[in-house]
Amino acid sequence: MGVGGGLVVPWRCLVVLCLRLLFLVPAGVPVRSGDATFPKAMDNVTVRQGESATLRCSVDNRVTRVAWLNRSSILYAGNDKWCLDPRVVLLSNTKTQYSIQIQDVDVYDEGPYTCSVQTDNHPKTSRVHLIVQVSPKIVEISSDISVNEGGNISLTCIATGRPDPTITWRHISPKAVGFVSEDEYLEITGITKEQSGEYECSASNDVAAPVVRRVKVTVNYPPYISDAKNTGVPVGQKGILQCEASAVPAAEFQWYKDDKRLVEGQKGVKVESKAFFSRLTFFNVSEQDYGNYTCVASNKLGNTNVSIILYEISEPTSSTLFQGPGAVHDGNNGTSRRTGCIGLLPLLLLHLLLKF
Repeated sequence: MGVGGGLVVPWRCLVVLCLRLLFLVPAGVPVRSGDATFPKAMDNVTVRQGESATLRCSVDNRVTRVAWLNRSSILYAGNDKWCLDPRVVLLSNTKTQYSIQIQDVDVYDEGPYTCSVQTDNHPKTSRVHLIVQVSPKIVEISSDISVNEGGNISLTCIATGRPDPTITWRHISPKAVGFVSEDEYLEITGITKEQSGEYECSASNDVAAPVVRRVKVTVNYPPYISDAKNTGVPVGQKGILQCEASAVPAAEFQWYKDDKRLVEGQKGVKVESKAFFSRLTFFNVSEQDYGNYTCVASNKLGNTNVSIILYEISEPTSSTLFQGPGAVHDGNNGTSRRTGCIGLLPLLLLHLLLKF
């Protein structure tokens, strides 16, 4: 049902019937369309939803009666309005042009419109097709999702518009290049932590600016320790041991010396843990503080640990702390802890020689 409303029946039959009644044409006289003497057929009219559409019909001094029809409904006959739709108005009825305007066009206005004229007792018609374009609109999109590393995800983005919009998915990441999908659905199998972040769905059809929505994908993975170093500090100085771990959810840290857990509030020692690192601070290092320390990082998916040595140096260097050889990591996500002293053997021998 288009402009004017009414029961939808074969419009060709009703157009002929209405024209005969309107123009009082005898039953034996055919109603002709596209007659050579009638101005050439009008071009299709394309407008965006909400705009106004102007339908023009060229006439000349031979024309005695004119009308605009939409499917089975007469919109205007001469200066008389036949439809009840307030959006349809008569723009001009002159010796050269007969035009109407449909305001605030919507998708149900799309379809054929007919200009009918009476010349020399012969009705003639010319048709124009109104095309209504609609800006893209995303009507359905996946919610934010959390998945464990190695799992599979499926993201959905459904959009409407006229013409049908093109949908693309893009990973919002500095490492991402181009589009990851040109479809309503984005499937990722065996997802990695590098594939976490925001995914942007874009719907475009050149009617208006593309519409975009984003979905956040969180990839959970067990901790891995990315940085930890053995540290040399003179007696009586401040010493710091630190280990950094990446994990989602964020890792929880624990410190051990040998098999004894260190906790906040212990005399002379401060344990400070943030989202991605933990720091063990000695405010006044004593002989008893030297030795092997273990940093354990864990979350619900697993745990890992690294051994770090706090060792004595005889004289302060240009900086307060001397960063020694790298700490020994536990390559497995287990709870075992290793001393990691092998790498320090040459340094410890040198230390003993200096003392004696």
